[in-house]
Amino acid sequence: MKGKLGTVFNYALDMGECQMVCYECNRDCICARKVTDYCKMDGKAICTHKIILSQFPLFNASEEATSFMVSVPIHTRKVDVTHSSMQCLHWMASRFGVKQLMEDVGRVFSGILPEDTLFQTPVSLYEYAEEARDLVLRENCIRYLAWNFQNLARSPAWTKLPIKLLRVLLTRFDLVVPDEYFLLQALESWVMDRGNSTTLETQVDLLKHSSLYSTHVNMYREKVFNALHFNVLLFSKLQSSPKFNKDDDDFEPRIYTAEPWSTAIDPWKRVPGPRFQLRYCHNRYRTTRSPEGQPITELFSTPLHSSLIFENNKIQWEANLFKSKQDCSNRGLICESFLTARLVPKNQFHQISVIFRKQLLLMYQGKYVCQVQDFKEGISHITVNGTHVVAYPCPADRYTYHFVVRPECV
Repeated sequence: MKGKLGTVFNYALDMGECQMVCYECNRDCICARKVTDYCKMDGKAICTHKIILSQFPLFNASEEATSFMVSVPIHTRKVDVTHSSMQCLHWMASRFGVKQLMEDVGRVFSGILPEDTLFQTPVSLYEYAEEARDLVLRENCIRYLAWNFQNLARSPAWTKLPIKLLRVLLTRFDLVVPDEYFLLQALESWVMDRGNSTTLETQVDLLKHSSLYSTHVNMYREKVFNALHFNVLLFSKLQSSPKFNKDDDDFEPRIYTAEPWSTAIDPWKRVPGPRFQLRYCHNRYRTTRSPEGQPITELFSTPLHSSLIFENNKIQWEANLFKSKQDCSNRGLICESFLTARLVPKNQFHQISVIFRKQLLLMYQGKYVCQVQDFKEGISHITVNGTHVVAYPCPADRYTYHFVVRPECV
């Protein structure tokens, strides 16, 4: 199964010898007729065996049974998955406890999430996963929404987003946003659109500070005060306070794609002129193309921390995209596959206790984020055997690579 629509799941090879004998013969079986209404499949009678159906209690295949109705051909060990039938098949597999089929069909949903630019499909599938208690499908939907939060917040589905789902997204460390101000504006639009349908406590919990502050001064004051402390005091000072909890979700960094915390490399970009071009723009050097044997390179700088105290203390980073073995060897590196990304600091600071979380985002043709992965010792392998491995399938291998730095105090 490759996660594409129109896929056929064939589980015949997974059968034991005894089950295979039962499956291949038509003796001592009972008649199972598929229901045509629910899954909209052509109904037909199939021969199935009690010894196999007895593994699934909901079939109620008693010794006296001679026939029964079933909506999905579980016993045939072969299922055609189409766009119109996948949720039906998943629901039936979940209800009858066929875990392998449920998980396989659940993975197919990854292929349809990016197709809906209005985000109605990911949200409705999340609600369905909650109902079906499918934790894998639930996480798959939440992760896609977190990675593509910017587009979600601009879609028609945004103001109708369930409060439970919104709370989950806000606590995720892999929430991808340009910056905190974008998130603040998005949350404010959500709250304002809901009006009196959300409680005051919910508004305060979602919005740490905003234009709504003047309306509810007392309830917002504590949150604003905490945010001010975090942005103007040294971390050592914050830790000395008995009220400070560094594990609080309020202090969890997100993935910021706006400057200065991120830079992007688009290997498909074509720039007229010399093959090698290095230019200075917005506090960074940018290499739009590279000579033979040299990686595509971006040089950019970030503050040591998001706190205003370190605004003028800069650390410079070098982002590389290695396209070949020669690219790597020229830098004294051994790369397992190509493409390979590297993100390393050009200078070091040791005065404060800060670690930098470095992540790579793959965006398909500027439309949606299909993969987020970590750097290990500055290296992140993008492909396996020359093939991009992404969480959400893309029609073609045309990606923009976003290099992201997240400072955290320890």
